[in-house]
Amino acid sequence: MTKKIFTLFAFFFIFSIAAKAQDLPLGDSKKYTIGEIKVTGTTTYNEKTVLTYTGLKSGQELYIPGEKLRNVINKLWSLDLFSDINFYITNVEGNVADLELEIKEVPVLNQTTFTGLKKKSDRDELIDENSLKPGTKVTENLITTTRNYIQNKYKKEGYFNTDVYIQTKPVEDTTGANKVNMLVNVNKGDRVKIKSIDFNGNEQLSDAKLKRNMKNTKQKNIIRFWKRSKFVRADYQEDKTALINKYKEEGFRDARIVSDTLIKNDKETISLKLDIEEGNRYYVGNIDYLGNAAYTDEQLGKALGVEKGDIYNGVLIDERIQSREPNKTSIANIYQNNGYLFSNIDLVETNVYNDTIDFEVRILEGKEAFFDEIRVTGNNKTKDHVIYREMRTKPGQKYSQQAVVSTIRELGALGFFDAEQLNPEFVDPDPREGTLSLEYQVVESGASQIELQGGYGGGGFIGTLGLSFNNFSIQGLFDKDAYDPIPMGDGQTLSLRAQASTFYQTYSLSFREPWLGGEEPVSLSTSFSYTRQFLFDYVEREADKTRSFDILGVSIGLGKRLREPDQYATISNVVGFQRYDLNNYNTGLFTFGDGHSNNLYYQLGIVRDNTAFNPIFPTQGSKFDFSAKFTPPYSLWNGVDYGNLENDPEYQLRDDNGNLIDNNGNRVTSENSVADQEKVDQKKYNWLEFYKIKLAGSWYETLANFGPSSDLVLRTHAEFGFLGAYNSERGIPPFERYYLGGDGLGAFSLDGRETIQLRGYPNQSVVPIDRGVNDRDDGAVIYNKFSLELRFPITLKPAASIYALSFLEAGATYDNFRDYNPFQLNRSAGVGLRVFMPTFGLLGIDFGYGFDEIVGGQPGPNGWETHFIIGQQF
Repeated sequence: MTKKIFTLFAFFFIFSIAAKAQDLPLGDSKKYTIGEIKVTGTTTYNEKTVLTYTGLKSGQELYIPGEKLRNVINKLWSLDLFSDINFYITNVEGNVADLELEIKEVPVLNQTTFTGLKKKSDRDELIDENSLKPGTKVTENLITTTRNYIQNKYKKEGYFNTDVYIQTKPVEDTTGANKVNMLVNVNKGDRVKIKSIDFNGNEQLSDAKLKRNMKNTKQKNIIRFWKRSKFVRADYQEDKTALINKYKEEGFRDARIVSDTLIKNDKETISLKLDIEEGNRYYVGNIDYLGNAAYTDEQLGKALGVEKGDIYNGVLIDERIQSREPNKTSIANIYQNNGYLFSNIDLVETNVYNDTIDFEVRILEGKEAFFDEIRVTGNNKTKDHVIYREMRTKPGQKYSQQAVVSTIRELGALGFFDAEQLNPEFVDPDPREGTLSLEYQVVESGASQIELQGGYGGGGFIGTLGLSFNNFSIQGLFDKDAYDPIPMGDGQTLSLRAQASTFYQTYSLSFREPWLGGEEPVSLSTSFSYTRQFLFDYVEREADKTRSFDILGVSIGLGKRLREPDQYATISNVVGFQRYDLNNYNTGLFTFGDGHSNNLYYQLGIVRDNTAFNPIFPTQGSKFDFSAKFTPPYSLWNGVDYGNLENDPEYQLRDDNGNLIDNNGNRVTSENSVADQEKVDQKKYNWLEFYKIKLAGSWYETLANFGPSSDLVLRTHAEFGFLGAYNSERGIPPFERYYLGGDGLGAFSLDGRETIQLRGYPNQSVVPIDRGVNDRDDGAVIYNKFSLELRFPITLKPAASIYALSFLEAGATYDNFRDYNPFQLNRSAGVGLRVFMPTFGLLGIDFGYGFDEIVGGQPGPNGWETHFIIGQQF
């Protein structure tokens, strides 16, 4: 109500002037003296207030109809507060006339409802953009402008046939207020398609080449089914810029689009016509550098990468001069990464003659800048020293843009903060003193994860309980005030996990300190694991508790972040021991059912990871992983002739009395003796002897950006593994093998096996093609795998990060290098979804179609498989 009064007061002086203006008759009019004046109609304004603002009062003389009365009506209309205004003479006595001012107030919007739009975000956006909030005056102008706005908005997106219908419906209100509900029905229809794209004036670049450079605007083509031909104005504008950039890359500096015309053929198609003026092709002349003291002309010329006589490439030159993307080579980056925060670089054309352009690169180096103070805000749980030790920016250090970017990456990789909200801000940059402070604003996210699941698989019910504390503080164990609910903040990792079913139990404990001693990035990791599994009859679905296989494992490792060849590489060294005990446990995998094996090993790992910036959803960079696992070569010094064990009397079959026997239990002489294979294999595998090499690489590239946290990312991945033996007579042990196929989640067995993901096939089902069904559980000694994965984020919020994906994969396993064929692969394709929640880790589902047959499966393609992903790597 106050706002309404202020609105009327704003026009008070106008009405006052109008009231004092000379009153003139209109047509056949007569002058009257005003008697009584009433205000009627639907209005929330006080009657006296309205009369005061009109300037009319009892006893006043005026012509009816007259100029003064018309001015009053016009001024009331100009307020846009009323939908109807009328003056009536209700009574006349002599020259005294009683007047009635009937006004109908513009209705107020109660609520707006949209139909025809599926997304709530689209509806909310239109409400905000058109100010369709409760309390808004619903004028004809509002309805018209809203309709036009929505139609134009969707026309820009290619919906040329958008229809918008707006209705208002009165609302019954006990207060008497004039309120209406607005119903907006939007029928976007289908996007129009591009029937043809025609160019005029292009002689140097063909129509086909120009169309190829219009990445998002394509004409209809039945052969090209993977790219839409729908018209989107924003994409079209980008593609027009891309056309000019293509000409600049080819040396046509003056190329321009003279005009472009959109022709509407019918309701479903349009045509585009572009008139192009190409101009002449230019070449690079002399390039002079001015103002450079820190770097020589030769150094800057090498960064520019353009020489006299080259075809003028305007896009490349601009990028080599100004680009500040961390991984791009440019003159700007040379200065920005070496202290010259306040530098400024301009490229100036100094002379254009014939077909040649001379340039000057004008450089204002400014003063070298140094970091004054480095601050962090927003960390409530994570201790300051955990953050500061990861920083590549230090007080007193020379400014480097690359160091700032690397710090953001390192903080994001910790997993303690929301990587999408890491926000460094420059504080008090002083070009004269050459100083600046830097403040990193962090938003903490949950660093602990709970794994609690149950399900049916592997012959029975499986239950899992896991706890992972990724920002743990072992020092806080002795501080009762640190429990909230557990000690946190020192960046250590403590994981506990237990899994059990009807035929196996697994327990594991691991701890990792990433900065041993706190001075250098040297990590200490330890782990302990124990599993017991019983022989399971899959037909009877029962476990034989008298036949067991126990595995005990311990390991300790040291890792270090390297400075060479660059800051992204780390090296790790692990020494581990595993003890395998078999108690009447005969399977196809183990040739001895009673006995034990020992596995003492050393593992070397080298990882280079420069992916950025969100470890859950990297958008750029690469990750390479090399690992080598070795056992001591016992056969070099233990004096055992492994090729002759079967002829050694110590390992022959004997009866209870010690007599030599054959496989049927009949007594034989030493010449006809038969080897006791269990004893032979027990000797072979008493201490395991092998080496194992694995290589893996992933590349991430952003293909398109649709806004903040909306990158379409391609992940390219390849990996290879090989398990070998030092002594061919001793052979490769039945442990440590590769199992390809399925979701890739680690199985319950801890015998060193590696389960490799290959979606579209059952778990561990992809075996060498010459294998029989009964040999599927033996694992392979060689494998390779290749994949392409297209990812798009749905949301990357701290509470949950969700992205959708589609994939192509192929892989195979082999028993030896003689059979190795990297082109004979099991192929698959499909789609999936990933959800990362700080509390529960990574969850996901994949639907994969296997195009090839598997051993023991039905003839033809394997078909569709559904895979559930829990806790797997990103």
